[in-house]
Amino acid sequence: MTIKIGIIGVGSIAQLHLAAYKQNPHVEVYALCDINEPRLIAQGKLHGVERLYTDYNEMLKLEELDAVSVCTWNAEHAPASIAALNAGKNVLCEKPMAMNPEQAVAMKAAADAAGKLLMIGFAKRHSRECQTLKDFADQGFFGDMYYAKAEYYRRNGNPGSWFSNLAYSGGGPLIDLGVHFIDLTRYLMGNPKPVSVYGATFHAIGDRPYLKDPHGYQPADSGIEKKYDVEDFATALVRFDNGAVMQVEDSYDMHLKQEGGNVQIFGTKAGATIFPKVEMFTENNGYLMDYNFAMNASSSFDELFVNEINHYIDCIETHRPSIAPPEDGIAIMKILSGIYESARTQHEVRLD
Repeated sequence: MTIKIGIIGVGSIAQLHLAAYKQNPHVEVYALCDINEPRLIAQGKLHGVERLYTDYNEMLKLEELDAVSVCTWNAEHAPASIAALNAGKNVLCEKPMAMNPEQAVAMKAAADAAGKLLMIGFAKRHSRECQTLKDFADQGFFGDMYYAKAEYYRRNGNPGSWFSNLAYSGGGPLIDLGVHFIDLTRYLMGNPKPVSVYGATFHAIGDRPYLKDPHGYQPADSGIEKKYDVEDFATALVRFDNGAVMQVEDSYDMHLKQEGGNVQIFGTKAGATIFPKVEMFTENNGYLMDYNFAMNASSSFDELFVNEINHYIDCIETHRPSIAPPEDGIAIMKILSGIYESARTQHEVRLD
């Protein structure tokens, strides 16, 4: 059986989806959709796809289409996913799941009503590093995990375009970068239920077009109004129903030395850090011990998406549950929205 795939949004992140799909022998990239017609035509020629659409509702009329990847800006994640699910298609939706918890809940309801798979693009879950630590966590190696840190820092890393326009992105580094590391940390902790958050956000540095150092990640041209009305730094404490606490820090622009992300978890029996390499810290026979792994270099960004896409296709074919279900996307959206609300009110926010 060949799974026929459609891609909604063929900008930068879609290139990783396309490359991964083309490596899977069970897949045919069947149709592409993008509101930017010249880019759409160029991508169709590049990837040998002839069915091209500027309206995803038209693409979704293809009865033979089995599944889609939603790779649009954040504001379109929920509408496009719900339309696809209502049309009877399986959906892999890029992170963040939506703009708010209400949209996320509506997405899950659409998936349940259609009886179709809705998988959220938490790509970090598919890394070798995550799989290694999850294996130890599931065996109780860490004991009770009571504290964790989820951090990602950029020094000059606002991508601009729709990423810095609140109406399209829903926020800055918290919803863009932090979503990966908050989800990864909670996943390793066993997905405890978040019950409250206290957060703060800052628009302290803002856009710096005068800098001669280039930004890192560059999104595809969106053609939307140029704005920078999102935070450039966010910090928060998240409390869970089992008493555990997670510290969150994320920046686009910050005067610091070391860029990059990391997850640290601390348990009653052991602790660990996952980036730039997996290390675990415990005690054995009366001695403090550090455990390192003889694994190869860290998973590449491309590898994460190959693993994610292969898992998505396997779930469609076998009807196995995904490791990134919509329930987890809803929980993360509650955390993100709660942090933004806490920052606005300067008070702790209780989560339902």
